[in-house]
Amino acid sequence: MKLEAAIEIGSTGIRLLVAEEIGNGKRNILDRSEKPIPLGRDIFTSGSISRDTLLQCLSILNLYKEQLSAWKISAEETAVVATNAVREAENRDSVLDRISVKTGFRVKLIDGIEENRLMFLAVSECLKGESISIGNNITKANSIILEVGGGSTEIMLLEDGKIAGAHSIRLGTIIIEQQIRSMGSIIDAKRYVEEYINNTKGSLDNELYLEKVNQFLAIGNDMKIAALFSGKPISAFLWEIDRNAFDKFVDEIEDYSPEESMARFRISYSEAESLHMNLLIFQVFLRLTSAKSILVPETSLMEGILISHRDIKDVRKEFHPQILASARNLLRKYHGDERHANYVRKMSLKLFDSLKDELGLEREFENSGNDSRTLLEIAALLHDIGTFIRASDHNEHSKYIIEHSEIFGLNKEDIEIVAEIALYHRVDKSLKDDKHFVTLPRTVRLAVIKLTAILKIADSLDRAHTQRIEDFKISFTNDTMTIITDGTHNNVLEKIAISEKSDLFERVFGYKVLLN
Repeated sequence: MKLEAAIEIGSTGIRLLVAEEIGNGKRNILDRSEKPIPLGRDIFTSGSISRDTLLQCLSILNLYKEQLSAWKISAEETAVVATNAVREAENRDSVLDRISVKTGFRVKLIDGIEENRLMFLAVSECLKGESISIGNNITKANSIILEVGGGSTEIMLLEDGKIAGAHSIRLGTIIIEQQIRSMGSIIDAKRYVEEYINNTKGSLDNELYLEKVNQFLAIGNDMKIAALFSGKPISAFLWEIDRNAFDKFVDEIEDYSPEESMARFRISYSEAESLHMNLLIFQVFLRLTSAKSILVPETSLMEGILISHRDIKDVRKEFHPQILASARNLLRKYHGDERHANYVRKMSLKLFDSLKDELGLEREFENSGNDSRTLLEIAALLHDIGTFIRASDHNEHSKYIIEHSEIFGLNKEDIEIVAEIALYHRVDKSLKDDKHFVTLPRTVRLAVIKLTAILKIADSLDRAHTQRIEDFKISFTNDTMTIITDGTHNNVLEKIAISEKSDLFERVFGYKVLLN
């Protein structure tokens, strides 16, 4: 029996999950705990986590540590993540240090896009093998996956089962509470929520028209309450709520006092306070879609954490198509040359695989969520995306667009690596002269240099953006790497490009590059 444990430090509470892996990626949930804590309220009012809240946090985590010891699970074996509230705290470094010293838990900060990735893993796992009554499933439908948290709302859009967009918007329980206090009226707060979401619709429609969404998946304790009182079970881990029944339930509880909600739904006061407004967010989004019902999976971020630690290679293999779909969607958004991008991607990967014994990039980066081959693949797709702004220095604009975009499945360090590769695919100056580049961790610098060298060669093979070289073989001698084509096309332009752009490759790998 293999036991796993995960802890989520969120805006409104700290949650614990203990599970038993039973094979084939399945697990039994053995233990759950949740303790409320005002982390988000501290952050959104003062910008820092207060001393009292920190002490409360340490007390809860030490309680969980004792709980885990009964399962013979140590702090070091427990996956612990902190979400939006801790991430935005001005004193987060000292808070994480205190947690480490006083509890032994090592906390990983995750951003909104990483939350989306983990939630997608959890939802996908929950829906595997399910027979959904409306006839759709997550692998085929146009879907929206929505989770409302304390400080943010996480949104994923899927077109035909592939990621079209993933966003973390600043709309959550605590922010809504502040709006209610400042406005003094529930009606004004409702109008604020509706206007905020309607304004968000425009940017989401650029990725997938919400009217085309026919499957609506909702995550969270509030939706579990709605499912229990207005929905029907499809299976042990999946509920469905008819659209009209959900509207009726939300309208019904609008005038409930917190005390009435506590009594009827057996929830805490803080949960009761935010129940209606959180459900209102789901309701407003639902009305923008054509979905006839809501699916409520019995899952959470913590299941996603456990899945991501299960077998990293299997998870990446399963997740890889979604990363590619997100990158391609970004390329289309900025009207990139898809034929050239896909060609350079193909050639980059062929070069990478041919050089696998030369690369020395087997070890993962400390904070990266993906391997170097995947990061090269995404950089190859997006290296010219900056031509949307200006062609002459498009590599600098490519870096800017990538840095300021959300690519589903890539965390902050992944994005930085991809952006640096896109920048340097067209820079002649030495990387050591770049003040930002030299501050990056050594492992990241080495990866950027090696992957950029490969990308520059792959890009050279399509100098005219005509994809004339359909395939090639590689031959190595002591000091030369020869790219051998079928010889049916005039490769003069490509040979010139190789001679101009192979300098970095020759310095890094020690091979002179020839094109035959």
